[in-house]
Amino acid sequence: MDLDSRGVPGGFIASTEFIEAAKAQAESLGFDPYKVFVGHPIQDRTDAEMQTLAEEAFEDILAMILEEK
Repeated sequence: MDLDSRGVPGGFIASTEFIEAAKAQAESLGFDPYKVFVGHPIQDRTDAEMQTLAEEAFEDILAMILEEK
């Protein structure tokens, strides 16, 4: 929230397991940051699978950085 108030673009990336938690936190804080969700789980993925997740999320992550909500 602090960075957003200073005009610094950002957000977060999390796995789909955390969609509801992110929604609850946003409601609690009264602040809805840009967010990108990728497939869950993460920890057991191979490097190739992680590369695929990153490639699939690239456009959304770029939009997050450029604040193109």
